[in-house]
Amino acid sequence: MKVAVLGGAGYVGGELLRLVLQHPDITEVVATSRSQAGKPIADLHPSLALLTDARFAAHAPADMARGRDVVFLALEHGESGGMMGSIIDAGPGLVIDLAADFRIQDGAMHARHYGDHPAAEMVHRFRYGLADVEGIALRGARAIAAPGCFVTAAQLALYSIAALPLASTPAIFAVTGSSGAGQSPKPTTHHPARAHNMFAYGAMSHRHEGEILEQWRRWRNDAAAHARLMPHAGPFVRGIHATLHVSVAPEGRATAAAINEHVAARFAGRPFVRVTARPPELTHVIGSNVAALHAVASDDGSEVQVMCVLDNLIKGAGGQAVQAMNLALGLDERAGLLAPGSFPC
Repeated sequence: MKVAVLGGAGYVGGELLRLVLQHPDITEVVATSRSQAGKPIADLHPSLALLTDARFAAHAPADMARGRDVVFLALEHGESGGMMGSIIDAGPGLVIDLAADFRIQDGAMHARHYGDHPAAEMVHRFRYGLADVEGIALRGARAIAAPGCFVTAAQLALYSIAALPLASTPAIFAVTGSSGAGQSPKPTTHHPARAHNMFAYGAMSHRHEGEILEQWRRWRNDAAAHARLMPHAGPFVRGIHATLHVSVAPEGRATAAAINEHVAARFAGRPFVRVTARPPELTHVIGSNVAALHAVASDDGSEVQVMCVLDNLIKGAGGQAVQAMNLALGLDERAGLLAPGSFPC
């Protein structure tokens, strides 16, 4: 297969390149970067020196897409919408967008969280690519919108309890590492501001709540269903640790062991979701495409907590995109994604 990665210079682009360059079914990889065009890929991503001596290209998106089996877009939010028409017209076999431009189908929901859509007429072409939930339903998709890192952690936790009778709105307290903010230095990601610090942001208005709600309402079959994401920035580089808390209706109350078994059943057969016997830690998943979950109930069964940990650049970005590609094309879902993380990380 021939693959193009548009926007390969960032952290997500680097992880995506690392994965596709080692994928057993991919024979050719080209990558673009406006800011790094002409420079060796390994100059920006030194760990890729063993895999490629190629340079970043500066070709137009449509030219990069033409003749490609798969095109990945690892661009800033808002950029892919402006070029998607020309990319799809170029006729690649599959397009996977890692930004938020095509994740929300509801136009009013998108406008509320992101503003006007530059290509609203194309949104219907995209399948939502939460790979560990959609699974083989992605088979045959030609355009996929891959969820981001906060969203993946929150939605996996929510999906695990979506079939339970609930008595409150789920709230997800989540902490992300500094790599989630991208490669360009910012006041909130500069090391002295982050190394020994923790702070909340996007309170009551985080932009990713829109896509979380759209899927949550679909799973609950309830247009009024609500959930709340409480994002925080933590003093580490990679990973997301999310804890969901919710009250359960009397008819759904169960023991802690039974709740964890319920969560395990929700993800039965999913190769990259591990439901653990004790709360998982970030170091258990960093560097891998695994999401680890654990659920526990209060003594009387009236409250449930679900913990989810994942690597934001792999399971929350590049790895999920490759997993969705495998599913869409009928490949082994695990292809190119079985490398374990490093411990300690």
